[in-house]
Amino acid sequence: MPSQRKNLIGVTVRDPERTRRRILDAALKEFSARGFAGARISSIARHAKANKRMLYHYFGDKEDLFRAVLEFKLNERMARFKSYADGSVAEGLPLLFQHNCDDTDWVRLTAWESLQTMNDKLHSWPARRRGAVYTNKLIRQQQEQGRILAGCKPEHLHLALASLALFPIALPQLTRVITGLPADSPKFRREYTRFLETIAVGFRP
Repeated sequence: MPSQRKNLIGVTVRDPERTRRRILDAALKEFSARGFAGARISSIARHAKANKRMLYHYFGDKEDLFRAVLEFKLNERMARFKSYADGSVAEGLPLLFQHNCDDTDWVRLTAWESLQTMNDKLHSWPARRRGAVYTNKLIRQQQEQGRILAGCKPEHLHLALASLALFPIALPQLTRVITGLPADSPKFRREYTRFLETIAVGFRP
């Protein structure tokens, strides 16, 4: 059912923004658990406490909903990244790792996407590419300012930093094989965060 609230005179009114957010949250859970191919609109509607008609009204078809989830998460993650990246992209590496630890639904969603994407077609490519280009330019600026190691392509540094912050969460089975600890264990996360703090210094000039 659509979200409802009472106005100042006690009359119940619909709250479309809360309904949209509930649907997005439920869709993120479903897509991250089953991937795009395996996700079911009926399951999303049930967990969002909405009917399928309402879901289609707000988001269109399944592909449109998937795109909306991606763009919502991309905007959310970029806003958080901007909150600390101006200090130093490299020295924000431990925070980026923590961000991924706190956002495992997004990590699983991207892992599913890598398995199910055909012909290099990515949803929301323009928005995703804009975010990547923004970070590449920020790294280049910090190289020119002498704050990050120069002599490397910004794109390659970006890829290395993203990999360091993402890999243990995206491939938890390898994390456990290599370290003997589950990727979601507090002990592993503390130790790996200290490791990232140590190697972040190596990105300085």
